[in-house]
Amino acid sequence: MAIKEEELVEKVMRENGEFSKAKQMHAELSQQLDEFERKPFLTPQEEIEIKVLKKRKLACKDQMEKILIQFR
Repeated sequence: MAIKEEELVEKVMRENGEFSKAKQMHAELSQQLDEFERKPFLTPQEEIEIKVLKKRKLACKDQMEKILIQFR
């Protein structure tokens, strides 16, 4: 019987500090990106910052997925 994805994530969060840290960072980056999206106009510097944030968010997602694979 396969563990549901949500249950697996909850289990890994309890057992793996690195996963919890990556998930928290992913959420923080997502929140920062949401703040930029609410702005009616972005400066060139803000557009660069958005690209950097998206890359960091994706790196966190990749890190979480690698850890989940170990628990499957």
